[in-house]
Amino acid sequence: MEISLMEHILIHYRWIFVCLFLLPVSVIYDAVMYLRMKIVFALSSAPKQHDKRVQQIQKQVRDWNDQGRQNRMCTARPGWATMSFRRGLYKHTLHNIEINLIDILNVDTQREIVRVEPLVTMGQVTACLNPLGWTLPILPELDDLTVGGLIMGVGIETSSHLYGLFQHSCVSFELVTADGSVVKCSKDENPDLFYAVPWSHGTLGFLVAAEIKIVPAKKYVKMEYIPVGSVKELERRFLDEDTCKNNQFLEALVYSRSQSVFMVGNLTDEAEPDKINPIGNYWKPWFYKHVGGFLQTGPATEYIPLRHYYHRHTRSIFWMLEDIIPFGNNPLFRMLFGWMVPPKVSLLKLTQGETIKMMYEKYQLIQDMLVPMKELGRSLDFFDKELDLYPLWICPFKLFSQPGMVHPAGDQDEMYVDIGAYGTPRTKGFSTVPSTRRLEDFVAEVKGFQMLYADSYLSREQFRAMFDHSLYDKMRKQLDCEKAFPEVYEKVNRKART
Repeated sequence: MEISLMEHILIHYRWIFVCLFLLPVSVIYDAVMYLRMKIVFALSSAPKQHDKRVQQIQKQVRDWNDQGRQNRMCTARPGWATMSFRRGLYKHTLHNIEINLIDILNVDTQREIVRVEPLVTMGQVTACLNPLGWTLPILPELDDLTVGGLIMGVGIETSSHLYGLFQHSCVSFELVTADGSVVKCSKDENPDLFYAVPWSHGTLGFLVAAEIKIVPAKKYVKMEYIPVGSVKELERRFLDEDTCKNNQFLEALVYSRSQSVFMVGNLTDEAEPDKINPIGNYWKPWFYKHVGGFLQTGPATEYIPLRHYYHRHTRSIFWMLEDIIPFGNNPLFRMLFGWMVPPKVSLLKLTQGETIKMMYEKYQLIQDMLVPMKELGRSLDFFDKELDLYPLWICPFKLFSQPGMVHPAGDQDEMYVDIGAYGTPRTKGFSTVPSTRRLEDFVAEVKGFQMLYADSYLSREQFRAMFDHSLYDKMRKQLDCEKAFPEVYEKVNRKART
């Protein structure tokens, strides 16, 4: 695949701009936001301001109604500020509503609930809850993932084989609907809306608060690394019921067609001192590199501090930072500059020129596909043939038989698995659109689902066949959403939103 000189420079030397500018700016931004969070939480000022902020959102929506509903609405948050790699071009044509809801509102240890605003990040959550001895049942690993994105989109973590997706740990949602009203929903109050909100991508109303379950935390995660020499052996380990029932965290990194590392983790307050590994320290190897080492050294056990475990993939953005800073895992770079890593994904997106954007769309794939666990082996074969892209992230989860856009084909809970593919496929003749289309067709064939943070190329008919719209359509009609919000398809499908 031939590339121009300019493309070569942009691909191979962007690290200069990233290291000299984006890394320092990212550090300053994170420091300011961390300090702000501590002050706001200590003063308990967020709950006092929350109602005023929600009223401002209501006023904007009511003004839009008074002006004759001339165009449909979306949040004013710019596309570059999100963790999604989609290009939210619809932001330029829809009516933008300003939403600045970024705080943790309350931690109620009696009810075992944390109440948060939608732009609260997973980094904020762990920084707040872990020192108090609490955590979320499902805590997705990248620092900048937001509660709103994980609810309106999807969230998954290595505890999902026990607890399900992020939405399944949520107790209630509060939304500003198309008429400017605030509506609260839960399993007992407005249950249809409660089950319709996940995966709806802000097309039923504006999320303004959520209550999420919390569970007691411990100091460490005891990690067992088990090298695996075949797809069949990896599949057997994931399908073993005792392994799933008796361990709190499960995942695997697949490094080649025949080599992977299966990981089992459990919370503990006690650790063997010589086996404690604070993997999140800036001078430590990137997690996926550390894990890959066990393919040579064999099985091992270590203890990772809890917050380090939760954000183990953050420093290297899984393995995508290597494409931006090729020497980022070099020991000298880690010692001197690792404390500034990673650059904010939002800043990376903001500073991308059109050529960089086109290059990523042309040469890179970022997709998570959710397939039934029984199809794991077949799926890995397909990914290998179609993409030849490694590592792959494998994360099992229980998909509960509940109403909504995503549920098992039958009427019983079922184990699924997330296959995360991020990077540059090595398959000869790879082309993003046809390759993604074949991947989508395969996932539909095995009754799976495509995560919608990335580009989807499904037709509207295929999209409605993959995702159950029955409850969603009912709530769209009931809440008068047709002229207020675009449909999910119009926000996530590449062709529909351009």
